[in-house]
Amino acid sequence: MDENVVRNLDRARAVSGIPFVLTSSIRCLSHNKKVGGSKNSSHLSGYAVDIKCTMAYYRFKIVEALLDVGFSRIGIGKDFIHADQDPDKPKELIWGY
Repeated sequence: MDENVVRNLDRARAVSGIPFVLTSSIRCLSHNKKVGGSKNSSHLSGYAVDIKCTMAYYRFKIVEALLDVGFSRIGIGKDFIHADQDPDKPKELIWGY
């Protein structure tokens, strides 16, 4: 994992006051393919994680904290939040799954 991603995740966790349960972090090519990840997934280079989240209030607090500490690529799924700091991809994006 990229050290800045880990450091910023820890900062976001502290800001949100919510425990972060990671359901995915750095992936090898075979696991990425198995879970349906994109061919250029930021998980492959250690710049992305998925955080378990099923409650709307927690979703808001986690996204707010991620933005506060500098994450600028966020994906929102039914039961997780993708947080990404890939330097080679477009910034200031929030998308849904």
